[in-house]
Order: sequence, then structure tokens, then C-alpha cells
Amino acid sequence: MSEPHEAAPTAPEGSGPPAAASDQPELKKAITPKLLLLFIVGDILGTGVYALTGKVAGEVGGAGWLPIIIAFSVAMVSALSYVEMVTKYPQAAGAALYVHKAFGIHFLTFMVTFAVLSSGITSASTSSIFLAENFLKAFQLEESLGDAAGGTATAIALVFLALVAVINMYGVSESVKANVVLTLIELSGLTLVILVAFFAIAKGQADFSRVILFETAGEKSLFMAVISATALAFFSMVGFEDSVNMAEETVDPVKNFPRALIGGLSVTGLVYVLISVLAVAVVPIGQLTEATTPLLTVVEVGAPGIPIDTIFAFISIFAVANTVLINMMMASRLLYGMSKQGVLPGFLRGVLPTRRTPWVGVLFSTGLAIALVLTVRFVLAEGTISALGGTTALLLLAVFGLVNVAVLVLRKDKVDARHFRTPTVLPVIGALTSFALITPIAQPTQNYVIAGGLLGIGLVLYIITWFYNSAVRARRTRFRHPDDLGRQ
Repeated sequence: MSEPHEAAPTAPEGSGPPAAASDQPELKKAITPKLLLLFIVGDILGTGVYALTGKVAGEVGGAGWLPIIIAFSVAMVSALSYVEMVTKYPQAAGAALYVHKAFGIHFLTFMVTFAVLSSGITSASTSSIFLAENFLKAFQLEESLGDAAGGTATAIALVFLALVAVINMYGVSESVKANVVLTLIELSGLTLVILVAFFAIAKGQADFSRVILFETAGEKSLFMAVISATALAFFSMVGFEDSVNMAEETVDPVKNFPRALIGGLSVTGLVYVLISVLAVAVVPIGQLTEATTPLLTVVEVGAPGIPIDTIFAFISIFAVANTVLINMMMASRLLYGMSKQGVLPGFLRGVLPTRRTPWVGVLFSTGLAIALVLTVRFVLAEGTISALGGTTALLLLAVFGLVNVAVLVLRKDKVDARHFRTPTVLPVIGALTSFALITPIAQPTQNYVIAGGLLGIGLVLYIITWFYNSAVRARRTRFRHPDDLGRQ
């Protein structure tokens, strides 16, 4: 890991935030290193490991730990690029700001921003469906509902998305300390899985020979199966990029951000690898891959005489509920921010006069998530979580690839501040691997269709705005202050 880089004493014109942004008071630096670490761990933990452990095993067999290690490595390289960018430009806009500073192409900045927004919607949709399935497990309703279980789970997912919209409309903002509580709940669920697995091992009920067993689906080669599984497993590693929104509120970000981000990603990576190994050792591969809630199956198989499966189902619900809330808050506020910047239709700027919340953005993003859940569930029926989780990874891998390129381009931009500098070879590796994982080799067609549909909606909105700006307002469609996009 490289030491913080001492930049040139003077900054060229345009390297800092625009004057309009400087008129705002600075945010309070109240986030300590420990709080930042817990925020990052909590943001990465959640739906990925709870829902996709069986799906990854379905691609490669018992050696599901291998795609997770590869996905962790790709995420770590990109995380180091984010560390350089966030310590160099400690504003809250994230990838949109870095890409804009590097290339200055407003349409590209828009597409990157809408891709991040879309990834939040697909992630929230994934989590809401998984939450609904765990709800049925918690109340042991699956068997009694029979064929109606799928429709009931869909209905519960939609109701939960509507509930999240009401909370967002009311104006509840997630504080870092609330995130700490939910992080501890998430960790308690994963700790329970690990303890149950060790209990099964102690009783001689585990078979570690399955851990080195490679089994590919259909006629896929081992290489193709590992690449596909890695692209899917990457969904478990995302979330760390959200922490860039906390940069302005972090105590000494140049010193603390690299440690917290690298430490948080390393902790979650270690937990994920451990769980992937233990899950396969305790539960036969076929049973694990067919389970809708694989970690719950680990608990049921590992400790059949202990009535903790219902408790674990409730823990799973809490583990993913915060993911939905954070993602939908991000999506609604990005819609509001882009509308305020003049690159999306003005109606998306609607704010409740009493609660001061972006109610139109909340309704629009919730409508997209509901339409997405209904469409994917109706078309696919099976494999909904894999499709939506894979689409989230696809969108973010494309964004990560551009951020890695932006790091290299912005090396020529010297700022008057100390900042972290990642070794040059790592952004090169990060860009190549990120772009490789979004090719048809790694991604099924359905992921392109879902991602393309969401980005297509963004493109239509952009074209409408461009036409209105050109024909009615006689102004160009461009970002005025991309630095402000991430402000809540």
C-alpha cells in the first residue's frame, strides 16, 4: 500500500470545487475511524452473502470460495482507486465527480450517475425479494401456501418497497450510529452461521472433501464457470463505494479513510470466504444450490435439534432491510440532484414543503423498483435474485472500470493537499478486470437486458430534458456543479 502522496504546492485553476459549492457551510467532521469502519462493514454485508452463497456454488460446485476470492481481489483494487480519489477530491459525489473531472463529458457523467442510481434500484429489488422469502420462512408459511408462495413473496416485496417509500417520504435519514446497530445484527447472523457450522464439524457432520470439488453447470468449462461465478459473487463485495459520501464528515480522511476502507473490505472478504467454505462442508452442494435461503439451510442442517432457524430468518430480514432503505434513499436523492442540475426533467425536483424530502424522486425510484420486481418475477419466475444481483454487479463493474481509468487520467491534476496514491499498476489491473467481468463471457444476456432497460429509461429522460432545454430554455444540458450530486 502506498503512503499518502504530497502534492504540488499550487493547484491549477478548476481543480477545486466550484464557487457555488464553496458558499455552503462545511459539514461537521464527526465520523471517527471506528464508526467509519463499522459503516463500511455494514454497507458491504447484507444480501449478497445471505442470498447468493448457493448461487455461486451452483456455478462452480464446492469451490465457491474461489470466485469470492477473485471478486474480493477485483473489489480491493478498485477500492484503492476510490481511496486515492476520495482523499484527493473529498467531495460527496463519488464516481460521477471523478469521471467528470477526468473526461469532462457531461453525457458520460450522466450515464455514470444513472448507472449508480440503477444499481441502487436493482440492489434494493434483490434485497426486497430476499427479505420477502425470509419473511415466509420466519413464519413457516411456505408449505401452507404451496404454489401461491411465489406470488405471496412478490406481494410482500412490493409492500416493503412501498413502506420504504413512506419512510423516505417522511424524512427519516439513516445516521451512522443507526447503521452500527444494523451492522451488529448482520454480523450476529453470520456469526450464528459460523458457530452452527463449527458445531456440526465438532459432531463429525461436515465433509470438507466437497470444498475442493469443482462442478460446472451444463457444458460450461471450468474457466467460464469461475468467471461467471466471480461476476455474480462481486455483488457481495459492493457497498464500499457508498462510503465516499462520508468523506467530508470523516476526521482526517487522508489518514483514516485508507485504513477503514481496506480494513472493512478485508474483514468482510475473510467472513465471506469462511462462510462459503463452511456452508459447503456442512450442506451437500445440491441441497445448498436449490435453497432459496442458503444460510438458513446451513443453520437447519447444522443444528437440527436446536430451534434457531426462525430466529435466523428474522435476523436475515434485518440484515437486508437496511440495504433496501439506503439504496432507495440514494436513488431518490440522485434523481433529485440530477433534476436540480438540469439534466433530468424538472418535475423530479419536487420537494414536500413540510418534510423537505424529494417526494417525486422517492415515488419515481420506487415505481422503477416495483416495475422491475414485477417484470423480472413474471419473466424469469426462478432465478430472480441471481438476475437482479448480477445486474447490480454489472452496472457497478462498469462504473469501477471507469473510475480506475479516471485515476490514471487525473494523475496530471495536481491538488494542493496530501492524498493517498495507489501504485499505478493497480488501476490498470482494476480497469482491465472490471471491464472483463462485464463482457458476455461473464454476464448472461438477461443482465444486459435489465441494465439496458434501466439505462434506456435514463436516456429517454435525458433526451426529453435536452429537447426542452434547447427548444424552450435555450440552454445547454450540462452538469453545473457535479460536486453537489452526492449531498443529501
